[in-house]
Amino acid sequence: MSTPRETSVVRHLVGRLAPSPTGLLHLGHAHTFLLAWWHLRSRGGAVLLRVEDLDGPRCRSDWVNAALRDLEWLGCDWDGAWTLQSNGIERLRAAVDELGRRGLTYPCTCSRTDVRAALSAPQQGSVEMRYPGTCLGRYESLAQAEESSGRAAALRFRVPPGKVEIDDGFCGRASFDVQEEIGDFVVARRDHSPAYQLAVVVDDAAQGVTEVHRGQDLLSSTARQQHLRCALGLPEPLFFHLPLVVDGSGRRLAKRCDAVSLAELRERGTDPRAIVAWVARSAALDVPARVSTPEVTPLFRLERIPRAAVRVAPGHASLVT
Repeated sequence: MSTPRETSVVRHLVGRLAPSPTGLLHLGHAHTFLLAWWHLRSRGGAVLLRVEDLDGPRCRSDWVNAALRDLEWLGCDWDGAWTLQSNGIERLRAAVDELGRRGLTYPCTCSRTDVRAALSAPQQGSVEMRYPGTCLGRYESLAQAEESSGRAAALRFRVPPGKVEIDDGFCGRASFDVQEEIGDFVVARRDHSPAYQLAVVVDDAAQGVTEVHRGQDLLSSTARQQHLRCALGLPEPLFFHLPLVVDGSGRRLAKRCDAVSLAELRERGTDPRAIVAWVARSAALDVPARVSTPEVTPLFRLERIPRAAVRVAPGHASLVT
C-alpha cells in the first residue's frame, strides 16, 4: 500500500470516503460508499479518501489496509493520495485551542457512569445520554481539573441554546436542539486527542469538501457539527444522509456485531460485481446480476433511491453469491 500524505484536490464538487479502521468493513459500508461514489462521479465530482484513525487503540493498521483493499475490490477509485486523519493532528489541536481561547470549551472529568448517575430520570430509547453540565464552571483550567480531581479531563463545547436547521439533500429539512437533546459535547477526549465531531469539521474544510455522504444514523451529528462550523467560521458542505442497511430485526449492521465483512467475502471468492449489482438494485437501478462500479455511474440518480432502510437476512452472504 502507498504511504498516505496530505493532499488536496480542487474541483467544483468534492466528496470523501472516510472509513474508520476500528474493524472490518461490511455490506453497510459498501452500500454507503458506492452510493456516495456514484453520486459524485456521475456529476464529474472528485472523491477523496481519508482514513479516520483518531480512535486510539481501537484503530489497527491491518484494518487500514483491509479498507483500502475493500474499496479497490469494489471498483472505487479516488483522486490524489489517500490520507490518514492523524497526519493532520496539529491542525485539529489548533482548532481545539482556538475554541478554548475564546471561552467556548471547558474541562470535564465526568465518566459515563457519572453522567448516568447525574440524570434525574432514565432516558429510555435514547442512543446517547444528555450531558447535564456537571462540570460547567467547576474548574479554571484543564490542568486544574486534572490536578484537583485526580482524573484525566476532556474538553466540552459550550452549546448555545436553540434549534439548528438542516437542509439535507436526501432526507429534506430537519431540526435539532443540541443543547436540549445532547447538551455540551466533547471536542477533545480525556487522552487530549481531538474528538470525531471536531475532527471531521476541520478536515472537511481543510480538504475543500463540498459534499458529505453518510448513513442516516449520523443525521443528528450534523447539528453538532454545524455549531462547530459556526464557531470556527468554516464553510458548510451539502449533506446527503443515505438509507442504512439493517438486519432482519431492523438493527443497523455494525462492525462489533455479526455482520459479514467484505474481507471475508473477498476471501470466499465472491464476485465484487455481485455486491455492486445488489447496491445498484437497492437504489432502484435496473442492472444485471453482475455489473462493475463504473458501468453503474451513468445510470445513477439520487432521487430514485428509496427512502426505506435496506433489509438483509442473517448472514446475508446469499445476496452476493
